[in-house]
Amino acid sequence: MIADSDTRWKWGALTARRLTAAASGAPAQRVEISGLLLRGRATPTPRQLAEVGDVGISGDRVREVTAVEFLHAVRDEGYDIVVLALVGGAVQAMLHGIAALRLPARPVLVTGYVGVVYEKLTDGLLLRHGADVVLANSRHDAERFRAVYEGVGADASAVTEAALPFLGGDPYRPEPGRDTLVFAAQPSVPESRADRAYLLRRLVEHARLHPGREVLLKLRSKPGEHTTHIEEHPYQRLAERLPGGLPPNFRLVYGHMGEVLDRTDLLVTVSSTAALESLHRRIPTAVLTDLGVREALGNHHFTGSGLLTSFDHLDAGARPRPDPVWLAGQGVAADGGYATAYDAARARVTALLTAGRLPDPAPYSTPATAPGYLPGILARHHLGPDGHPLPGATAPREAGRVRTAVREAVRDAARGAYRHGVQRVAPVVRRMGEL
Repeated sequence: MIADSDTRWKWGALTARRLTAAASGAPAQRVEISGLLLRGRATPTPRQLAEVGDVGISGDRVREVTAVEFLHAVRDEGYDIVVLALVGGAVQAMLHGIAALRLPARPVLVTGYVGVVYEKLTDGLLLRHGADVVLANSRHDAERFRAVYEGVGADASAVTEAALPFLGGDPYRPEPGRDTLVFAAQPSVPESRADRAYLLRRLVEHARLHPGREVLLKLRSKPGEHTTHIEEHPYQRLAERLPGGLPPNFRLVYGHMGEVLDRTDLLVTVSSTAALESLHRRIPTAVLTDLGVREALGNHHFTGSGLLTSFDHLDAGARPRPDPVWLAGQGVAADGGYATAYDAARARVTALLTAGRLPDPAPYSTPATAPGYLPGILARHHLGPDGHPLPGATAPREAGRVRTAVREAVRDAARGAYRHGVQRVAPVVRRMGEL
């Protein structure tokens, strides 16, 4: 499994576990899962990996690689299945890179989405085309994915309905004396400082209106860390500048989302995938409309869900009730059907593993069909238009301990400088440009 951010690490590792789990009643299989981290701006820190929780990959089987080093590993290490838990452009690069290897026997290639797919549907799907299995997290997504592929004349047989691999936990049971509201924050939704400051202010005002309620702001990362998306205006920084400070029943929390949900009585979000985790456990859930219902926010995905509401209504005690028809199409399996959600995916992977030599990946986009788009995507991962590594992009030789330590120190410093530029310098430059 290869991932490029903390959330995709969680999705990819748990997907690998689901795909290789023995069917009910079948003998257990001996499966070894290696975890590779694609080096880039969002490569997770050790703290972020620890916060994700146990995903079934031992620490000695985790290492950081470049795209070219990953392709060398695919060629040399004999994987049976590779889960590409990457952003769409990186998936496309790996597919072309693996095709260029012309392996006598290649692994089954699996990819998909970490959560709610609310933007760049066509672009993202075509960047994932060429994998043997493109996982859809719900029946709703599977239908949309097939429609996109068929609409451009691409083979849609790889689309396989499954579910989010990290759904789980005990069904919601209220506890006497406990009243906890959790707001699931997102790194880039909403994006502007004003919108994020508004949500923080309303959340704090809600805490003051309900002094007997514990209000938790669940954060994905600490300032300076990156997740799947860049966070230019961390809530931690905004909270430091809040007039009047924070009330005693309001806290910023980190940690595994499942553990936070264990003590949640109402989950509130703009459009986080945490809403689906919450619904799976039948926890009362609310999706905010305060900033509008818009594609840019992703909350348009929840139209018809019965969950859309505002802080005004929550302040007054409203509790949305999910629409059962909408829930049935979203893969949250609140009815208990989650145990079989990966049966179709496991069956497809098994069939591919026993089919003999698999043909080289054949993505929809090629140098002939997308000559003005594809080469740039491949070049970002140091691959040429034919999928072969560019000159100078060969995998490095094994270095001594001192050279390795120096290289890692320089890399960490460069990554820190980049993050400082994104979170501190870039917003200032943009504001100056608006003067």
